[in-house]
Amino acid sequence: MICGALRCFRPRCNTGHGATRATQTGDSLTTVNERARRVRLVLLDVDGVLTDGSIVLHGDGSESKTFHIRDGAAIVWTLRCGLTVGLLSARESAPTQRRAAQLGIPIVSQGAASKAAEYARIIADLGLTDEEVAYMGDDLLDLAVLRKVGLAAVPADAAEEASACAHWVSRHPGGRGAVRELLELILKAQDRWDALVSELSS
Repeated sequence: MICGALRCFRPRCNTGHGATRATQTGDSLTTVNERARRVRLVLLDVDGVLTDGSIVLHGDGSESKTFHIRDGAAIVWTLRCGLTVGLLSARESAPTQRRAAQLGIPIVSQGAASKAAEYARIIADLGLTDEEVAYMGDDLLDLAVLRKVGLAAVPADAAEEASACAHWVSRHPGGRGAVRELLELILKAQDRWDALVSELSS
């Protein structure tokens, strides 16, 4: 059940757009689902969200990261259902670019000096409003975007300040299924999940 995916808390973050934060009431689930139903674009931070934050540096100067297969599968399914998925990372990373290409992610923004400015550019290019965007981030560089979007999400091990700005907190840490849980929540809220399951199991 989606309800079991919620870990709730009291509001501490000033979002600047009057958002109601998740509480331990039935209205909490209703509010989160209402936000999820409006989502047309899912933006994801990479390090600490799609990965556990670890980076392996090799002797030749290259780096490697570990991505969870279930997160990747959920991204592919979400794209198949007609939503847009994008990556918004402050770091330039070849493994991130390769993983995005593997999954068919159409929007990949790396090395942005300001995530807030890059976010504004992306939604302007797509003709979307803040309310039509979900964003999952995990740290201080994500706060500006978390405060703007219609559905702000964080993994279970996010920085306290990021968690305080979230409408929804995953049960899973970054790189270990947090993205899968978020995308499943959105697809269920939009009544897309059952049809997807039927398609994949036929």
